[in-house]
Amino acid sequence: MSRPFEFHWTPKPSGRTDVRLMLVRDGRLLGGPSLSGGERKALEAWLKAAEFKGKAGTVAWPQTVAGILLAGIGEEKEFHAARWRRAWAAAGRALFQAGAIRRAAFEWPVETRFPIETAELAGLAAEAMDQGAYSFERYRTGSSRGACAFEWTGAALAAPAVREAVRRAETVSATLREVRDIANLPANELGPMELAARTRKLARSAGLTCKVWDTAALSKAKCGALLAVAKGSRRPGCLIRLAYSGRRGGRLKPLAVVGKAVTFDSGGISLKPGKNMEWMKYDKSGGMAALAAVLLAARLKLPRPVVAYIPAVENMPGGAATRPGDIVTARNGKTIEVLNTDAEGRLILADALTMAAEEKPAAIVDIATLTGAVIVALGHEATAVVGNDDRLVLDLMLSGEATGERLWQLPLWPEYDELMKGAFADLRNIGDGSAGTITGGSFLKAFVPQGIPWAHLDIAGTAWLEKEAAHGAPGATLVPARLLADWAARTDFGR
Repeated sequence: MSRPFEFHWTPKPSGRTDVRLMLVRDGRLLGGPSLSGGERKALEAWLKAAEFKGKAGTVAWPQTVAGILLAGIGEEKEFHAARWRRAWAAAGRALFQAGAIRRAAFEWPVETRFPIETAELAGLAAEAMDQGAYSFERYRTGSSRGACAFEWTGAALAAPAVREAVRRAETVSATLREVRDIANLPANELGPMELAARTRKLARSAGLTCKVWDTAALSKAKCGALLAVAKGSRRPGCLIRLAYSGRRGGRLKPLAVVGKAVTFDSGGISLKPGKNMEWMKYDKSGGMAALAAVLLAARLKLPRPVVAYIPAVENMPGGAATRPGDIVTARNGKTIEVLNTDAEGRLILADALTMAAEEKPAAIVDIATLTGAVIVALGHEATAVVGNDDRLVLDLMLSGEATGERLWQLPLWPEYDELMKGAFADLRNIGDGSAGTITGGSFLKAFVPQGIPWAHLDIAGTAWLEKEAAHGAPGATLVPARLLADWAARTDFGR
């Protein structure tokens, strides 16, 4: 889709706008010096009559004053970057869906204090507006529309740091839109090799290196776990390596991200129920987030090298498919008893983690739509994190707080490892049904050598929206790409 907003700055409102955006917190208007006395009284009366308190992510078009959009940012005592993002995403979506709006304006409330710096808030707002307005329109006819000119006013926004933050946000958002368009493609158009081809094209545009292991190369590399999943489909699997060298070149150890990319997950022989199976085109979300993270590192010119390993397969129940009870050998030599072919993501991640570890990175983070259990535990508001290094986990959680892509840590005690021991092999690919998210992490831990900090992010509850929301369109979210870019910019692992 075309860019939804073009951001501009002026010392004071131009008066040539179709819509003025106002923030609401605790039932009160924030700022609004551009309002006349009569407009303010009318809006305050409407807020009281409508009982519009300004819950984060809610929007309203009051009819008492023409051309006003109200966006709630939540209660002052519960202010958080995630709620601030949701508010601006909802505002961006409302403006986008209004259709005919060509100019909108927002005057920063100078008398209001926030617990986050103005530049950071402005960047989050700009990026959230842009992403909130995103819509996957590849298969819709007659859907093109022009950009809305969005005017920022107020003395607080004149600082160079604010403008730099917004320009950075525009780079982030443009990258996310580009990758979201790929992530939302259906499986009939995007299989593993098609994903590899698109990744190569993006790599060239961003000055990245890209290597792809096909079936023959994977067999030679002894990636038996990955190949065991891929062989049920007529479309061959592959392993994609994408690398950004960093602004400082080889002086720093790379950070490694590993992303699960199952372009469609039928469950294999352990076939999924038919209801909602269409959402399984998003089982590639971990790989798409990893792709976006490396692109962001390059386009933001981060100092750290970042490398991504993306195992890409289609999990299908073909005649050559792996069966429950089969035993396969991973690249690191460990044997795995496959008890359920629908627990395929951890199999392909096993070989990819081993490959990533062989580069001796400063740290490894893997991302996967791994378990339905994480949705039971955390719903759709947070991503679960487990890991072998508490400092790494804390680093990631802090970046999640900063970007609004929140994490919640689950334990990874040795007792859980017992649940993943195989009856006839080193490991089994599912546990006994309890602690599913944790045991999935316990399985993956077996493929990370001691001494390498590692964390696993289970994004099954946060990777996509199933239906239209005030703050976003159905489809891929690319959580936690922004978190990973922020972490890569801040962390001192391996320095």
